[in-house]
Amino acid sequence: MYSKPLCVQCDATKRALTKAGVAYDVVDVTEDADALARIKSMGYAQAPVVITEQDHWSGFRPDKIKAIAGAGAERRTASAI
Repeated sequence: MYSKPLCVQCDATKRALTKAGVAYDVVDVTEDADALARIKSMGYAQAPVVITEQDHWSGFRPDKIKAIAGAGAERRTASAI
């Protein structure tokens, strides 16, 4: 997750990911110029930017978080069988 300080949508995304049990790393784009250039090159102009194996998006997206949390649960269930 690409984030920045004092970002309400970033904080909401972090809380939702944590609550959903989704592991994530945070990259502060105000401290990492290469990371900022990467997300800008992808067409994003606002934080947060979340990149998963199958998807990426910008902003607080509870629907997307729910989808990746559900996909993770399906993988855990499938691997436990």
